[in-house]
Formats: sequence, structure tokens, C-alpha cells
Amino acid sequence: VQLQASGGGLVQAGGSLRLSCTASGTFFRINAMGWYRQAPGKQRELVARSPSGDNTNYAESVKGRFTISRDNTKNTVYLQMNSLKPEDTAVYYCNADISALRGRNHYWGQGTEVTVSS
Repeated sequence: VQLQASGGGLVQAGGSLRLSCTASGTFFRINAMGWYRQAPGKQRELVARSPSGDNTNYAESVKGRFTISRDNTKNTVYLQMNSLKPEDTAVYYCNADISALRGRNHYWGQGTEVTVSS
């Protein structure tokens, strides 16, 4: 199982970016997908998570600005980020809770860098 993330970049404060992450390989089911981020010198933190269906969870700092969505036909999760702030600068990692032959595990993408300039 592999996760491939894309969509990061440099944007001015107030701008928008859309991240994408696609799961590939052999598996039975994607139980949940989400996004985490890690800023320099800080611990990795949850940004948004989509367990299933219409359920979503967001960090307080991004509520109202970020939207997570999934396209289950494409095994893809998106993170639409609006009204970006300099404090959103971080490496963003996608995560997926996947059931496969080797059991149920969490998988991480390679990370995509988001830089918000003031």
C-alpha cells in the first residue's frame, strides 16, 4: 500500500491550496483518511480526518477554513485550504487506516510542503 500526496506549494496569506492524496496497492478497505502537519520544531498534529461517510474531524485552528473530502471511487482524500495563514506553514502528511492482507494498519504519505508568506 502506498500513499501519494501532492498539491503543496508557496502561497500568500489569504490564499488557497488544495492537497490530494491517493492510496494505491492491494487492500480490502480504507477505513479512514486524514491529514496531519508538522511545522519546524513542532510535533506532528492532526489537521483533519474523515473516518467514513460524512463524518469529519478538524483541528480547532483550521475549522471554517479547511475542508476535507474523499472520493472513494478514486481512493483519494482532498484537503481544501482557504484563508491560509503563515502559521499554516508546515509539511502536510496524509494518513490512511487501511485493511489489507497483512491486517489493519496506518500508512503515511511522503509529505507535501506548504509555505504561507505574510
